[in-house]
Amino acid sequence: MKNIYPRILPSGDCAVTVEFSDSISEKINRRIRIFYENIRNEKIRGITDIVPTFRSVLISYDPRFISFKVLCDQLKKYLSMAGNAENKQKKIVEIPVCYEEEFGPDLKFVAEHAGLSEEDVIAIHTAKEYLVYMIGFQPGFPYLGGLDERIHVPRLKSPRLKISRGAVGIGGSQTGIYPMDSPGGWRLMGETPVDMYDPNREQPILVQAGDYIRFVPITIMDYYDIRRAVL
Repeated sequence: MKNIYPRILPSGDCAVTVEFSDSISEKINRRIRIFYENIRNEKIRGITDIVPTFRSVLISYDPRFISFKVLCDQLKKYLSMAGNAENKQKKIVEIPVCYEEEFGPDLKFVAEHAGLSEEDVIAIHTAKEYLVYMIGFQPGFPYLGGLDERIHVPRLKSPRLKISRGAVGIGGSQTGIYPMDSPGGWRLMGETPVDMYDPNREQPILVQAGDYIRFVPITIMDYYDIRRAVL
């Protein structure tokens, strides 16, 4: 069967979606990152926004300044440049997490669902470097790839009305961090004292798509020490 990817599809009258694959992988994500960075750095007149996702890039444009055809011709040039995605040096961001029951009310459920001890679940959760595939849902919410299948768990049937900022959770086959107080349906494993999103920082969002996160277990005393230091 002929490979139809990458392909450019219209998304309404002022946006296009560039699809790179029908599956999710680190290799595809690297191609998306190269393509995204090249387009962003070029500052093509008429492009108003660029949003990378798991397997595609959404590009919004102003048709008063660039036509659909001209935009597609420009994008095809950059698609050829993203064809050979080489491995770049990883940027790894260590995120301290307290897994105590006060912050991880669902840790026991995750352990029972997996047939493991809570200590084993924490060890598995902190053993990997997770690729940040995309930022979404909230400013600074990282969708992370690579969660060990042993600790995949279903989301809550009824979402909590409020989850605290910094909560680290698992939803299905993914793990992530809530950057601000919000409703949510992921199983809560612990909490980080580090702000994933701070509008007063020079870089408000702590991690970007393409970065890697490594969770580091800390004690409850460490949690409050770090929290006081960052306030």
